[in-house]
Amino acid sequence: MKRSVDKDARRRRIHFRIRRRVKGTPERPRLAVFRSLKHIYAQIIDDRAGRTLVSASSNEKGATASGGNIAGAKEIGRLIAERAREKGITRVVFDRGGYLYHGRVKALADAAREAGLEF
Repeated sequence: MKRSVDKDARRRRIHFRIRRRVKGTPERPRLAVFRSLKHIYAQIIDDRAGRTLVSASSNEKGATASGGNIAGAKEIGRLIAERAREKGITRVVFDRGGYLYHGRVKALADAAREAGLEF
């Protein structure tokens, strides 16, 4: 009999596997993505110091689009890139958080690239 595993546990297992290889450094911090049904969140993290350098999410007061769709993800991608450039961050490593590189995660990444982040 096949054992069923809930989607969140599966995603966490994949995320741990990704995190073994993807590390944020001061020169090249990690752009981490988390998505829920209603919102999408992005953080730029220096793993050596254990600090979040920049963050953006669709549930902030200034966010205009919903995070539950691709348009909202694009807005958050542009916003995180703008905030990163203000702090002098241009190069990052992308951490998809165990999600497929598809849909909202891909839209956020593409918008961040268009707005000036390199990864």
